[in-house]
Amino acid sequence: MAESKARNTDPRYSKLTIGVCPDQWGVWFPQDEKQIDWDVALDEMATAGFSVMETGPFGYFPTEPARLQEEMDQRGFKVVAGTGWGILHQAEAWADTEKFFRSIGETHAAVGAEYVVHLPPMFRDEKTGAYTDDKVLSTQAWNLYIKNADRLGRIMKEDYGLKMVLHPHGDSHIETPDDIDRIFQATDPEYVGFCLDTGHIIYGDGDPMELCRKYPERISYVHIKAMDPSLVAQAHDEDSERQCEVAEPCNVLAELRGDQVDGHDHDGVSGEDEPENARSFDSPGARQAECAETERRSCL
Repeated sequence: MAESKARNTDPRYSKLTIGVCPDQWGVWFPQDEKQIDWDVALDEMATAGFSVMETGPFGYFPTEPARLQEEMDQRGFKVVAGTGWGILHQAEAWADTEKFFRSIGETHAAVGAEYVVHLPPMFRDEKTGAYTDDKVLSTQAWNLYIKNADRLGRIMKEDYGLKMVLHPHGDSHIETPDDIDRIFQATDPEYVGFCLDTGHIIYGDGDPMELCRKYPERISYVHIKAMDPSLVAQAHDEDSERQCEVAEPCNVLAELRGDQVDGHDHDGVSGEDEPENARSFDSPGARQAECAETERRSCL
């Protein structure tokens, strides 16, 4: 088992923990024949020196709590978060969203996780790019989105002891700075936190550092990416979501240090920060492990 590289010993960054998620290994779906097998990915993540896990798409790793705990323990991982997509703006979808997140909550509470990351569904198909929903929500749909975000966050907290964090996402209804303001000014901070994803925020024409200053008390979880502005511009010009993430140094961590965000002391801001590399369905093997280590060093 490789030595954990989850924390940097530099006192400036001692409150930050770096974790890993299956996206870094080219995994975006619970099952896909082009994705790397979960046990191979898990072995490679451990070999790369990771020891803190966000489990990614629910169903990729085993979902039975005892089995999941056993597999993680064998490789020295602590599970800190689960992840799920869930529709909040359609009344008819609530029952399925609640059922799905209760499954995630039950599994992750049992293995000692602290967070559940809510990913807003994209309004485009994840493989074809075709539109599958309205790009702009009506006022009624927005109001339901806010109501159900609070509702789901309360369920996660009161029934499973998990903090739900909303994750802004490209080609979703929480993408632009205006979208982010709208959701976080209206939701209850007791139940709804903010997953600061630097890449998706830049994709939505936002500024991660400005959001650190604007919502320091809401940011409890972070996904770190570096983005290529030229590819972001090209993606918008072509009206298609592209892979704009690049393994270059990230500058957002200076804002995330507890003593640098409007005087607020964020002890372990995010609990766990997750650097992501560009997604690929090819088995990454040693190349992806090397990229993960390079990005870990550059971000810290």
